[in-house]
Amino acid sequence: MSAQRALVRTIVALISLFLLALVVTACGAQDTKGAAPILLFTGTGTSPGDVAALETLLSTNHLSYRTASSVELNAMTAERMRLYRLLIFPGGNFVQMGDGLTPGATANIRDGVRNGVNYLGICAGAFLAGSFPQPYKSLNLTSGVQFGFYAAGPNVHKTAVAITVADGPTLDQYWEDGPQLSGWGAVIAKYPDGTPAVVQGSLGGGWVVLTGVHPEAPETWRRGMTFRTPSSTDNAFAATLIDATLNRKSLSHF
Repeated sequence: MSAQRALVRTIVALISLFLLALVVTACGAQDTKGAAPILLFTGTGTSPGDVAALETLLSTNHLSYRTASSVELNAMTAERMRLYRLLIFPGGNFVQMGDGLTPGATANIRDGVRNGVNYLGICAGAFLAGSFPQPYKSLNLTSGVQFGFYAAGPNVHKTAVAITVADGPTLDQYWEDGPQLSGWGAVIAKYPDGTPAVVQGSLGGGWVVLTGVHPEAPETWRRGMTFRTPSSTDNAFAATLIDATLNRKSLSHF
């Protein structure tokens, strides 16, 4: 009987060790950063509505992603950041976005892009990718080029703006105090006044795409405005920009 009890205890111990190994392995898989190819910034200064629009777009296109707050991005090492293939910085308030990041975080982002992490900046995210004098903080992925606001009209802060895509159609896009992107990169699309609305380029090994308009904008953002382009068509253009940035594809340009 004692031999049987000893055998039972041995079997129970082995099963316990096996289950423990499964738990540790599962936890390790959950904690492995960079398993998703895309990191979407959701921190201080970002527009919750734009974050939600981008999450919908990413999910609709079956793209795996993680999110990171300012605190999480500030704590992220350069090595961990380089595990991702694409950083997406959405619209919002670029001053608050910059203020929420530590010098170490901005340095890690630049280091990551130089070492092959791609970057998509939308509106405020495009502003932030440029260079600004003190006291403003920026990522300076543009070798010192600073962007100014596009002028949609006197006292106009949001409206439908027709952009002309190189070798493509004219698309009515949602615009809200976004930049015009003169002075850096190849021009993918232009505003009605001919200034760049969407640009692409590189910094070291990383591919960078910046847009002053919001092609990811959902139908609900269009209330009170007139658009000749369906939101589905604009969203498809947003998906094209994400795919091009993620996979370092050079889009047609002027």
